[in-house]
Amino acid sequence: MSGPGGTLYRAILGPALKALPAPVRALHAGTGTRRLTGSARVRRGSGLPARLLCALFRFPETADDVPVSVTFAPEPRGERWTRIIGRKTVVSFQSAGTGRDRGLLVERFGLAAFALALIPDGDRLRFVPRRWSVLGLPMPGFLLPTGESFETERDGLFAFDITVQVPLVGLVVTYRGTLAPDPAA
Repeated sequence: MSGPGGTLYRAILGPALKALPAPVRALHAGTGTRRLTGSARVRRGSGLPARLLCALFRFPETADDVPVSVTFAPEPRGERWTRIIGRKTVVSFQSAGTGRDRGLLVERFGLAAFALALIPDGDRLRFVPRRWSVLGLPMPGFLLPTGESFETERDGLFAFDITVQVPLVGLVVTYRGTLAPDPAA
């Protein structure tokens, strides 16, 4: 995404990308296909609606230490993220928002798209949901999934902390872990 020498996150964040921790900056300033590996701790919501949403979005099972690999593959209009967490594969497509979503990151999971503000906050890059749609149709804001989600550095590694909560449902999933460049990639 973006022009020659640019990256998706650089296009959205501009100079703010330079202030992020080195592992976060390296991941998002990188070009070409990249693969990182590591581990995570996963917790899923326990109610029936949370379990159904986890199944629909293929979120990983609860585990204390599960292997993770993430492949970031540039495409003409953005970047495909393929996350393998334990035995689950979660694929999304990220692109720069246009129109009403200009300046936001749009992440698509199948039929659902989420417009996220990328907010540098000290040593964190926060992902703040602003709106969402299904099949291109805007969904009600009061049902917008939320949760504290960010990337940072932990012990010199790229670290992620993702929480997905849905109004009227509660916790759907949270996963937290670290990644490093895959030496085999």
